[in-house]
Amino acid sequence: MGGGGFSMEPDNPRLDDFALSLARRKRHPRVCFLATASGDSDSYIARFHEAFPPSRADSTHLKLFDRKVHDLRSFVLEQDVIYVGGGNTANLLAIWRLHGLDRALRVGWNAGVVLAGISAGALCWFQCGVTDSFGHHPQRLDGGLGFLRGGFCPHYDGEAARRPALHRLIRGGFPTTLALDDGAAGHFVGMRLKEVVSSRPKARAFRVLLKDGAVVEAPLKVRYLGL
Repeated sequence: MGGGGFSMEPDNPRLDDFALSLARRKRHPRVCFLATASGDSDSYIARFHEAFPPSRADSTHLKLFDRKVHDLRSFVLEQDVIYVGGGNTANLLAIWRLHGLDRALRVGWNAGVVLAGISAGALCWFQCGVTDSFGHHPQRLDGGLGFLRGGFCPHYDGEAARRPALHRLIRGGFPTTLALDDGAAGHFVGMRLKEVVSSRPKARAFRVLLKDGAVVEAPLKVRYLGL
């Protein structure tokens, strides 16, 4: 998700419902929230549980700053959906690797666990992206998990500095990047982008690349979930 979900659109459940619809278990899917990028914020975790009550899903969360789960691999494989919150992507990646959660998530992904997330929770799956992890000015982040090829840029319309930062990076040799407006989400099956869906009628998606020395925004078809 470039932006959206329960943390940005508490009264618009379309993107979260779409993620749940992909789960193997259709009745009360098991959904685990990872708030690592926000330092395992208790308020963020509480908002997640409010958005995913027992009537909607069998929800849990995983803390790494106060870790209680020993076998991360088995824990991940028990879930139907892993939902990663926003925050600092660079910190998230470092902490996941320190605990070995990156390896457990790859095992889960290969086993059919749905991996979802917003902003940092979306950028982390790619090889690289545009981040504000190092300060207020968006800049390049390398060393993503690389489950998905190329780059990712969230909040393409929601934060004024994101688009020019991506264009500057593309001109400097950054790889082709998926850029999503707030409210847009890419649905990947394996490493292939199947479609882009949205919770907002005008949310857009682009493949941004360099062609003949110029930055090109190639628009992608977006399916509005409200229809």
